[in-house]
Amino acid sequence: MEAIATRMAFGKRVIELAKTMDFVVCSADTKACGIEKFGEMFPGREFRLGIAEQDLMGTAAGLASCGNKVLVATFAVFATMRACEQVRTFIAHTDLNVTIVGTHTGLQVGGDGATHAAVEDIGIIRSIPNMTIIQPSDAVSAYSLADEAMAFMHPLYVRLHRNHSPLIHDSTFQFNIGQVYELRNYGTDVGIIGSGILLSKSILAADQLEKENIHVKVLEFPTIKPLNKEAVIKLAKETNAILTVEDHNIFNGLGSAVAEVLSENCPTLMKRIGIQDKFSESGDPELLYRDHHMDVESIVEAVKQLLREKAMMR
Repeated sequence: MEAIATRMAFGKRVIELAKTMDFVVCSADTKACGIEKFGEMFPGREFRLGIAEQDLMGTAAGLASCGNKVLVATFAVFATMRACEQVRTFIAHTDLNVTIVGTHTGLQVGGDGATHAAVEDIGIIRSIPNMTIIQPSDAVSAYSLADEAMAFMHPLYVRLHRNHSPLIHDSTFQFNIGQVYELRNYGTDVGIIGSGILLSKSILAADQLEKENIHVKVLEFPTIKPLNKEAVIKLAKETNAILTVEDHNIFNGLGSAVAEVLSENCPTLMKRIGIQDKFSESGDPELLYRDHHMDVESIVEAVKQLLREKAMMR
């Protein structure tokens, strides 16, 4: 598979699955994940609500309450903020079979403008009971997780990205909700926990650190809720130093979820790479990552800082 955007890889697989699976799509007037012509391909199975995301979620809930599997696709800022009450009360509270696809997330949306970049969406959805959250790291994992998403029978939030990203996984990769994937295992000086688009930078950082005789393990946590607590604790005991990396606000995202597990089960040295409680800006995503200290060099420096702190505790 080519290195296309995760949203487009997911949409491609959804269209393939629609030929053999029975589900309906509710869509807004956005080019979210490449399924804008779903209704033309599968007549009677798409409901277009336009720029009315609260109605979008309400309609999805109504269809699901009648026994349908429903896929909702729109930009993450609209799905999680404009329609938050409907997601919470109509979909999650009643535990309906609705998969919500939120696209255009994090600083990678710099080209579309600051207001369209979802930097809080995981935190919002993570606080709602009955919600499961998954996030791929590349086109291969996005394509594979579509199968899991469409077979899932409960409220699900799929977090996808605007632009293409480097391929991390090969064609044999199979996504399973809750599973953790080891991407690098150079050693146990520091453990990096990542999810989503910045995992490619975490891998580059680990490769660079290995050349400097600093041995890092990199784990991918594509399921952010429920978090695999056992894997977090195991890595903490192996390394005694954890770095989380994510394209999301450091508050209430993956880093917060990991910190909660560690504080209650295995107190460990920890740092968080992410958006430092700021709004996004418009601009080139790579420049935004640099300015927010989320680039490869910043990950490398954070690992070295953890090692210095670790040495001081001996």
